[in-house]
Amino acid sequence: MTTSLPTTPLGAAGPVVGRIGLGLMGISAFYTGAGQDDAGGARTILGALDRGVTLLDTAEIYGPYANEELLGRTLAESGRRDEVVIATKFGTIRHTGDGGRGLDGSPANLRLSVEGSLRRLQTDRVDLYYQHRMDPGVPIEETVGALADLVAEGKIGGYGLSEAAVDTIRRAHAVHPVTAVQTEYSLWSREPEAELLPALRELGIGFVPYSPLGRGFLTGAIRSVDALAADDFRRDNPRFAGEALDANLRIVEVIEQVAAAAEATPAQVALAWLLAQGEDIVPIPGTRRLDRLDENIAAAGITLTPQQLAQLDAVAPAVGDRYADMTPLNR
Repeated sequence: MTTSLPTTPLGAAGPVVGRIGLGLMGISAFYTGAGQDDAGGARTILGALDRGVTLLDTAEIYGPYANEELLGRTLAESGRRDEVVIATKFGTIRHTGDGGRGLDGSPANLRLSVEGSLRRLQTDRVDLYYQHRMDPGVPIEETVGALADLVAEGKIGGYGLSEAAVDTIRRAHAVHPVTAVQTEYSLWSREPEAELLPALRELGIGFVPYSPLGRGFLTGAIRSVDALAADDFRRDNPRFAGEALDANLRIVEVIEQVAAAAEATPAQVALAWLLAQGEDIVPIPGTRRLDRLDENIAAAGITLTPQQLAQLDAVAPAVGDRYADMTPLNR
């Protein structure tokens, strides 16, 4: 199967990628059913390539390590490495200590991290290497200096920042150009519109929204947490808790109204709205299922009317923080 998915440059100097990418986290970590079907995950990865998806997003912390290993094994066995822009992330595992979780943006940790990722991904380069969270103990200039060295050595094609403040992005970009920034953005997380998106466009940096379907909530499939596994990350997420979840269903109701009028699914409407916010936006919805992958990709062919976009724009903000602990974000 081959699908013609529109493409776009990832920022002013980044690679050209499919307009919709694929987030791989949920195959291996944090969500209900993760880590239970590597064969199915591999089929989804290869199915994504067949359908024109080229930006595949992973991280060393997903598993940890299992997600990178799955992606590396799948691409190596299929011989399709060169069809893919691999994005992975470092900075939330302390390799210079006991290998436990913790922020570490030091050059020494960065070196250990990238070597591990290259080994697990079975490749000689990472196309896009994100700092997963900013380390307040290491100046961003120091981290980016080490990333620039990796670019010069050919070990990474470019670097990105995830959940970074605008000032941090500007400081990083002054040392070496940032290829892309990754931050949560969707119909229930619109904070990037105020300062982040204008700054990225000014600087020519690509924008990769993660959780564009609100961690599955905007699909309308989650009406309570009862069906989620005990260790599912969303059970401890403030937006899925009690009265907040009930209040946030009003967002889903509007999406469902638009979906009925557009003859689309709620997921497709949520993604079509996001794509309508700019050609420079490349969302990375995650899924383990090929039918959901097809549903998401089809959103690229949906054009919402001005009235439908206005109806979605008018939705009130979500109730509850994006994470139980917001301190590592936007710094």
